[in-house]
Amino acid sequence: MSEMGEGLRIDIWLWHARQFKTRSLATTTVSKGRMRLTSAGTTRRIDKPATLVRAGDILTLPRNGRIVQLEILALGTRRGPAAEAQQLYRSVDDEQTEESHV
Repeated sequence: MSEMGEGLRIDIWLWHARQFKTRSLATTTVSKGRMRLTSAGTTRRIDKPATLVRAGDILTLPRNGRIVQLEILALGTRRGPAAEAQQLYRSVDDEQTEESHV
C-alpha cells in the first residue's frame, strides 16, 4: 500500500482535525464500525483505528446526531488550534446543500 502515497491512521487524523476531544474517543468510535471511507472510488465500512487515510479521501461519520461527510484535504502533523484543524478537511454536506439551493 505504500505506493499509494503518504497515509495517516484514521484515529490520529480525527484527533488532529478536532473531530474528537481525545484520540481514545476517536479510536472507540472507529472501532464501532459506524464510519465509511471512500478512497479511489471505493466506499467501505471501517472498524479498525489503524486504517490509513489520505488527502482526497471522503469520510462519512456520525456527528452530533447527524451523518456528515468530510473530504480530507491534508493529514496534519499535530493537534493544533481550531483554525489549523479546519484546514485539514472540508464538509461535503455544505457543498451539496449550496448546490440544491441554486
